[in-house]
Amino acid sequence: MMVLIFIYIFIIGITLGSFYNVVGIRVPVGESIVRPRSHCTACNRDLGALDLVPVFSYLVLRGRCCGCKQMISPLYPFTEFMTGVLFVASFIVFGWTWETVVSMLLMSLLAIIFVSDLRYMLIPDKVLLFFFPLFLLLRVTVAPLDPLWDALVGVALGFTLLLAIAIISQGGMGGGDIKLFAVLGLVLGWQGVLFAFFFSCFYGAIIGGIGLVIGKLERRKPIPFGPFIVLGTITAYFIGSSLIEWYISTFLT
Repeated sequence: MMVLIFIYIFIIGITLGSFYNVVGIRVPVGESIVRPRSHCTACNRDLGALDLVPVFSYLVLRGRCCGCKQMISPLYPFTEFMTGVLFVASFIVFGWTWETVVSMLLMSLLAIIFVSDLRYMLIPDKVLLFFFPLFLLLRVTVAPLDPLWDALVGVALGFTLLLAIAIISQGGMGGGDIKLFAVLGLVLGWQGVLFAFFFSCFYGAIIGGIGLVIGKLERRKPIPFGPFIVLGTITAYFIGSSLIEWYISTFLT
Protein backbone atom coordinates (compact mmCIF):
# COMPACT_ATOMS: atom_id res chain seq x y z
CA MET A 1 0.00 0.00 0.00
CA MET A 2 2.77 2.45 0.91
CA VAL A 3 4.56 1.71 -2.36
CA LEU A 4 1.44 2.74 -4.27
CA ILE A 5 1.24 5.94 -2.24
CA PHE A 6 4.90 6.70 -3.01
CA ILE A 7 4.31 6.08 -6.73
CA TYR A 8 1.24 8.32 -6.68
CA ILE A 9 3.10 11.13 -4.93
CA PHE A 10 6.05 10.73 -7.31
CA ILE A 11 3.75 11.04 -10.33
CA ILE A 12 2.20 14.20 -8.86
CA GLY A 13 5.71 15.54 -8.22
CA ILE A 14 7.08 14.96 -11.72
CA THR A 15 3.89 16.37 -13.25
CA LEU A 16 4.16 19.53 -11.19
CA GLY A 17 7.90 19.58 -11.91
CA SER A 18 7.08 19.84 -15.61
CA PHE A 19 4.88 22.85 -14.84
CA TYR A 20 7.60 24.38 -12.68
CA ASN A 21 9.95 24.21 -15.66
CA VAL A 22 7.48 26.39 -17.56
CA VAL A 23 7.15 28.83 -14.66
CA GLY A 24 10.91 29.05 -14.13
CA ILE A 25 11.56 29.74 -17.81
CA ARG A 26 8.67 32.06 -18.66
CA VAL A 27 7.93 34.15 -15.58
CA PRO A 28 11.40 35.78 -15.31
CA VAL A 29 11.04 37.19 -18.84
CA GLY A 30 7.45 38.31 -18.38
CA GLU A 31 5.83 35.62 -20.54
CA SER A 32 2.49 33.95 -19.85
CA ILE A 33 2.59 30.47 -18.36
CA VAL A 34 -0.51 29.58 -20.39
CA ARG A 35 0.19 30.87 -23.89
CA PRO A 36 1.77 30.04 -26.24
CA ARG A 37 1.61 26.27 -25.98
CA SER A 38 4.76 24.38 -25.09
CA HIS A 39 6.95 24.15 -28.16
CA CYS A 40 10.44 23.22 -29.31
CA THR A 41 12.68 26.24 -28.86
CA ALA A 42 14.68 25.24 -31.95
CA CYS A 43 11.99 24.53 -34.59
CA ASN A 44 8.92 26.04 -32.82
CA ARG A 45 6.92 22.84 -33.31
CA ASP A 46 4.04 22.61 -30.84
CA LEU A 47 4.60 19.70 -28.50
CA GLY A 48 2.01 16.94 -28.46
CA ALA A 49 0.86 14.78 -25.58
CA LEU A 50 3.57 12.18 -26.19
CA ASP A 51 6.24 14.91 -26.00
CA LEU A 52 5.05 16.12 -22.64
CA VAL A 53 5.04 13.05 -20.41
CA PRO A 54 7.37 14.11 -17.57
CA VAL A 55 10.77 12.38 -17.56
CA PHE A 56 9.63 9.48 -19.74
CA SER A 57 9.25 11.51 -22.95
CA TYR A 58 12.84 12.63 -22.61
CA LEU A 59 14.01 9.04 -22.21
CA VAL A 60 11.89 7.69 -25.07
CA LEU A 61 12.98 10.50 -27.41
CA ARG A 62 16.60 10.05 -26.26
CA GLY A 63 16.85 13.70 -25.35
CA ARG A 64 16.01 15.05 -28.82
CA CYS A 65 13.09 16.83 -30.43
CA CYS A 66 11.25 14.29 -32.58
CA GLY A 67 10.80 16.98 -35.23
CA CYS A 68 14.14 18.70 -35.75
CA LYS A 69 16.26 16.25 -33.67
CA GLN A 70 17.76 19.14 -31.70
CA MET A 71 19.06 18.20 -28.25
CA ILE A 72 16.62 18.91 -25.41
CA SER A 73 18.12 20.44 -22.27
CA PRO A 74 18.53 17.82 -19.51
CA LEU A 75 17.43 20.54 -17.09
CA TYR A 76 13.80 19.68 -17.89
CA PRO A 77 13.77 15.98 -16.93
CA PHE A 78 16.16 16.61 -14.03
CA THR A 79 13.81 19.17 -12.48
CA GLU A 80 10.82 16.89 -13.03
CA PHE A 81 12.52 13.85 -11.54
CA MET A 82 13.95 15.68 -8.51
CA THR A 83 10.60 17.31 -7.75
CA GLY A 84 9.05 13.85 -7.68
CA VAL A 85 11.82 12.51 -5.44
CA LEU A 86 11.57 15.46 -3.04
CA PHE A 87 7.79 15.15 -2.82
CA VAL A 88 8.20 11.50 -1.82
CA ALA A 89 10.93 12.47 0.66
CA SER A 90 8.58 15.04 2.18
CA PHE A 91 5.96 12.39 2.79
CA ILE A 92 8.49 9.91 4.18
CA VAL A 93 9.85 12.47 6.65
CA PHE A 94 6.61 14.14 7.76
CA GLY A 95 3.86 11.64 6.95
CA TRP A 96 0.20 12.67 7.05
CA THR A 97 0.78 16.07 8.62
CA TRP A 98 0.42 19.71 7.60
CA GLU A 99 4.21 19.96 7.58
CA THR A 100 4.14 17.74 4.50
CA VAL A 101 2.12 20.47 2.77
CA VAL A 102 4.72 23.04 3.85
CA SER A 103 7.49 20.77 2.64
CA MET A 104 5.95 20.16 -0.78
CA LEU A 105 5.32 23.88 -1.23
CA LEU A 106 8.95 24.54 -0.29
CA MET A 107 10.18 21.93 -2.79
CA SER A 108 7.97 23.56 -5.43
CA LEU A 109 9.46 26.98 -4.75
CA LEU A 110 12.98 25.57 -4.87
CA ALA A 111 12.31 23.80 -8.18
CA ILE A 112 11.22 27.06 -9.80
CA ILE A 113 14.16 28.96 -8.32
CA PHE A 114 16.57 26.29 -9.53
CA VAL A 115 15.35 26.63 -13.12
CA SER A 116 15.04 30.41 -13.23
CA ASP A 117 18.40 31.15 -11.63
CA LEU A 118 20.26 28.64 -13.76
CA ARG A 119 18.62 29.99 -16.91
CA TYR A 120 18.66 33.74 -16.25
CA MET A 121 20.54 34.28 -12.95
CA LEU A 122 17.27 35.76 -11.71
CA ILE A 123 14.88 34.92 -8.86
CA PRO A 124 11.49 36.42 -9.82
CA ASP A 125 9.67 38.57 -7.25
CA LYS A 126 6.34 37.25 -8.58
CA VAL A 127 7.25 33.73 -7.54
CA LEU A 128 8.34 34.80 -4.05
CA LEU A 129 5.21 36.93 -3.60
CA PHE A 130 3.05 33.95 -4.55
CA PHE A 131 4.62 31.57 -2.04
CA PHE A 132 5.18 33.95 0.89
CA PRO A 133 1.50 34.35 1.92
CA LEU A 134 0.94 30.60 1.60
CA PHE A 135 3.82 29.87 3.97
CA LEU A 136 2.69 32.64 6.32
CA LEU A 137 -0.85 31.25 6.46
CA LEU A 138 0.41 27.74 7.22
CA ARG A 139 2.92 28.90 9.82
CA VAL A 140 0.37 30.94 11.79
CA THR A 141 -2.40 28.33 11.60
CA VAL A 142 -2.06 24.59 11.01
CA ALA A 143 1.73 24.18 10.77
CA PRO A 144 3.34 26.59 13.25
CA LEU A 145 6.93 26.46 14.34
CA ASP A 146 7.64 26.05 18.04
CA PRO A 147 7.73 28.74 19.31
CA LEU A 148 5.43 30.62 16.95
CA TRP A 149 7.65 33.70 16.80
CA ASP A 150 10.51 31.61 15.41
CA ALA A 151 9.15 32.03 11.88
CA LEU A 152 8.97 35.83 12.15
CA VAL A 153 12.49 36.03 13.57
CA GLY A 154 13.58 33.79 10.71
CA VAL A 155 12.16 36.25 8.18
CA ALA A 156 13.99 39.18 9.76
CA LEU A 157 17.26 37.27 10.14
CA GLY A 158 17.20 35.82 6.62
CA PHE A 159 16.58 39.21 5.05
CA THR A 160 19.02 41.13 7.25
CA LEU A 161 21.84 38.61 6.94
CA LEU A 162 21.78 38.56 3.14
CA LEU A 163 21.28 42.33 2.95
CA ALA A 164 24.35 42.90 5.14
CA ILE A 165 26.42 40.57 2.96
CA ALA A 166 25.23 42.35 -0.19
CA ILE A 167 26.22 45.74 1.25
CA ILE A 168 29.61 44.57 2.53
CA SER A 169 30.44 42.72 -0.68
CA GLN A 170 29.08 45.58 -2.80
CA GLY A 171 26.68 43.45 -4.79
CA GLY A 172 27.96 39.96 -4.06
CA MET A 173 24.38 38.95 -3.33
CA GLY A 174 21.48 39.81 -5.59
CA GLY A 175 18.15 41.24 -4.50
CA GLY A 176 16.43 37.98 -5.34
CA ASP A 177 18.72 36.07 -2.99
CA ILE A 178 17.96 38.52 -0.18
CA LYS A 179 14.19 38.23 -0.59
CA LEU A 180 14.40 34.47 -1.03
CA PHE A 181 16.14 34.08 2.32
CA ALA A 182 13.38 36.11 3.96
CA VAL A 183 10.86 33.57 2.62
CA LEU A 184 13.09 30.69 3.69
CA GLY A 185 13.32 32.17 7.18
CA LEU A 186 9.53 31.99 7.43
CA VAL A 187 9.63 28.27 6.65
CA LEU A 188 12.79 27.24 8.50
CA GLY A 189 12.89 29.57 11.49
CA TRP A 190 15.96 31.50 12.60
CA GLN A 191 18.18 28.49 13.28
CA GLY A 192 17.11 26.73 10.11
CA VAL A 193 17.79 29.74 7.92
CA LEU A 194 21.30 30.02 9.39
CA PHE A 195 21.86 26.35 8.60
CA ALA A 196 20.55 26.91 5.07
CA PHE A 197 22.94 29.82 4.55
CA PHE A 198 25.88 27.82 5.91
CA PHE A 199 25.17 24.80 3.71
CA SER A 200 24.55 27.03 0.67
CA CYS A 201 27.98 28.64 1.08
CA PHE A 202 29.54 25.24 1.72
CA TYR A 203 28.13 23.78 -1.50
CA GLY A 204 29.03 26.93 -3.40
CA ALA A 205 32.63 26.77 -2.21
CA ILE A 206 33.04 23.06 -2.95
CA ILE A 207 31.30 22.97 -6.32
CA GLY A 208 32.70 26.35 -7.37
CA GLY A 209 36.22 25.26 -6.42
CA ILE A 210 35.90 22.07 -8.43
CA GLY A 211 34.55 24.06 -11.37
CA LEU A 212 37.58 26.35 -11.29
CA VAL A 213 40.00 23.44 -11.09
CA ILE A 214 38.52 21.59 -14.07
CA GLY A 215 38.08 24.78 -16.08
CA LYS A 216 34.28 24.87 -16.18
CA LEU A 217 34.15 28.19 -14.32
CA GLU A 218 36.16 31.38 -14.74
CA ARG A 219 37.49 33.58 -11.95
CA ARG A 220 35.58 36.84 -11.38
CA LYS A 221 32.78 35.64 -13.63
CA PRO A 222 29.38 35.65 -11.85
CA ILE A 223 27.67 32.31 -11.35
CA PRO A 224 24.10 31.68 -10.18
CA PHE A 225 23.93 31.20 -6.41
CA GLY A 226 20.32 29.96 -6.52
CA PRO A 227 21.16 26.28 -7.12
CA PHE A 228 23.46 26.31 -4.08
CA ILE A 229 20.69 27.90 -2.02
CA VAL A 230 18.39 25.10 -3.18
CA LEU A 231 20.88 22.43 -2.11
CA GLY A 232 21.61 24.20 1.17
CA THR A 233 17.94 24.65 2.00
CA ILE A 234 17.06 21.03 1.28
CA THR A 235 19.94 19.89 3.49
CA ALA A 236 19.00 22.27 6.31
CA TYR A 237 15.30 21.46 6.14
CA PHE A 238 15.55 17.68 6.12
CA ILE A 239 18.74 16.86 8.03
CA GLY A 240 20.31 20.11 9.24
CA SER A 241 19.62 19.58 12.93
CA SER A 242 20.79 15.97 12.78
CA LEU A 243 24.06 16.99 11.12
CA ILE A 244 24.72 19.65 13.74
CA GLU A 245 23.98 17.19 16.58
CA TRP A 246 26.29 14.62 14.98
CA TYR A 247 29.07 17.20 14.63
CA ILE A 248 28.75 18.32 18.27
CA SER A 249 28.65 14.77 19.64
CA THR A 250 31.55 13.64 17.43
CA PHE A 251 33.98 16.54 17.61
CA LEU A 252 33.01 18.72 20.58
CA THR A 253 32.37 16.17 23.30
